[in-house]
Amino acid sequence: MTNLRNNPLIVCIVVGVIGGIVSTLLGVGDLARNVGLGVAYGALFALLGSARAVSPGAGLIWGLGYALLLWLALPAGLLPSLSGAPMAMLDTARAHFPELVAYVLSFGAPLGLTLGALGGTRPNPTRPAFSWSRALVVGGIGGLVGGWAFGKWMEQVGFFPLVAGLVGSQAQSVGVLVHFLIAVLIGASFGVLFQRDVRGFGSSMGWGMGYGLLWWFLGPLTILPLWLGRPLDWSAGRGSALFGSLVGHIVYGLIVGVLYAGLDRLWTGFFHDTDPLNREVEGPGTRTLESMGRAALASLVGGVLFSLIMVATGALPAVARLVGGNSPVLGFFVHLVLSLLIGMTFGALFQYEAPSLGAGVAWGMVYGLIWWFVGHLTLWPVLLGEPLAWTVEAAAGSAPSLIGHLVYGAATAFVFMRLQQRHEAWLRLDPRIAAREARRQRPFGTPAPALWFFTLGLGVLLPILLATAGAGGGY
Repeated sequence: MTNLRNNPLIVCIVVGVIGGIVSTLLGVGDLARNVGLGVAYGALFALLGSARAVSPGAGLIWGLGYALLLWLALPAGLLPSLSGAPMAMLDTARAHFPELVAYVLSFGAPLGLTLGALGGTRPNPTRPAFSWSRALVVGGIGGLVGGWAFGKWMEQVGFFPLVAGLVGSQAQSVGVLVHFLIAVLIGASFGVLFQRDVRGFGSSMGWGMGYGLLWWFLGPLTILPLWLGRPLDWSAGRGSALFGSLVGHIVYGLIVGVLYAGLDRLWTGFFHDTDPLNREVEGPGTRTLESMGRAALASLVGGVLFSLIMVATGALPAVARLVGGNSPVLGFFVHLVLSLLIGMTFGALFQYEAPSLGAGVAWGMVYGLIWWFVGHLTLWPVLLGEPLAWTVEAAAGSAPSLIGHLVYGAATAFVFMRLQQRHEAWLRLDPRIAAREARRQRPFGTPAPALWFFTLGLGVLLPILLATAGAGGGY
């Protein structure tokens, strides 16, 4: 193991070659090109990612980010084609959608996990202790609840009999049982991979969203058809038919992430923080309420900017429907109230996640994207008494809302971070408080930048690509 740990370049080249062979066997590209790409990508990832991939979870996130970057730069041709027509760029990206799946599953994920596993064996006295029981139990519970939420949509589209086919049955009850077993296993694996990377509710939601995206590529696009003996189809058209499942996996991942963070905190509260040496003088309730107040003020700025897009698209009367009206003025005030509530939750969830203004804006955009999936596509139809809008048609008609959510998140985070930084500057006048605040902040060098790139990149790109690739249903 010591020799392997000291030679990550060789290990990553071998893994890259295997990934190239697997991609060829699965019908994407030719062998010589894929193997050459695996050698080059494995070597580059080893050189750039060795210092960052300090655990399997951290390595996985960096690997996924690099895989998306590689696809954007090479087969998709988006970076070289920036001067071309937008539709031509989208057509190119759709045509090379199979390579995106291959790069994520054959290169990014295995290389990240391998390099992270090697990094996890390096001596590091500052590395937090790992608890298998905490990871499996807390992650499994999060997976169970996330599976329940995902299962509501699966029941709506009649998918459980297909899941039952994984064990040779067609019974609805068998499909439900298999679904929950899979959900618990994925949730437990989330705890195992990311226990050391998750620091708070906000980042845990981001990690959950990224993990849900990965499992959409791995599960319905790959494992399910292979298990059922069906031809593998990684086309954009097939991805479009699985759009509902994409949203379901994202919602599942978000629930797993936020529940894992909450239950993990309770676990450590019972078994660790009860030690008087680990107690803080200032109560967490006071800190959270103050952050929520600053975020509420910041959200008004984000809400007003979002409302400009809503005015341009005539969306405010639809917002008023939530309270039984149809006036644009009423819709504007309802929108501001919702913006205020969502902004307050941002302050509570992300108050210690961003060590800089730029990091705060990135988390804000991720949070805005989360609320597009959770709010616009999920809670909105539920509150109006309509079926879940997890369709390509709903995504195609929601592009202005997607932009508005990103603008709202970025603006809210920017103003919040400025207010938060002023408050923290005052706190740091006391050296003891300064040391405490420094411990709470997410440090630089974590996989957070790769997570932002992967979740924002695919969270925005996939709805656009799949919504224009065709419509369909199913898992």
